[in-house]
Amino acid sequence: MTLDPRNLSFGGPAAIVSSMALIVGLDAATAAKATVVASLLIIGIGDNLTDSLSVHIYQESEKLAERKAFRTTVGNFFTRLFVAFSFVVLFLLLPTSIAIYLCVAWGFVLLAGLSCLLARVRGASVVSEIWKHSAVALVVIALSKAIGVWIPAMMSSS
Repeated sequence: MTLDPRNLSFGGPAAIVSSMALIVGLDAATAAKATVVASLLIIGIGDNLTDSLSVHIYQESEKLAERKAFRTTVGNFFTRLFVAFSFVVLFLLLPTSIAIYLCVAWGFVLLAGLSCLLARVRGASVVSEIWKHSAVALVVIALSKAIGVWIPAMMSSS
């Protein structure tokens, strides 16, 4: 099976941005390292399977050839699985205070790489695509951090 950017584009950004947001948000909520790793694995497997199923069902509804739909589904699944596990490995190997920053940096490297690949395939501006995708990721991460700070504060004031 050749590397098809469409397979990466379905689940790759979701896995990258969700993992970064999860790590930053749970850190802000002072979650234990085990909680962060468990959460990454849960979204890396559970959310991945449901997302892959959604992609597959959508493609079937669009009457995409069965073989093509299956290849896209498998590509989506393994892309998301690889991304999630890469964050898990970094988080397990490093002290939490370093892992958080390195995982965010890793996520932006992956997102920039995917944005670059897709921009080239589309003939779009690489810088513009990286900027747009990174801006969305920053908003998601900021919101996740805010939630991570807000929830414990609300729980302690009750």
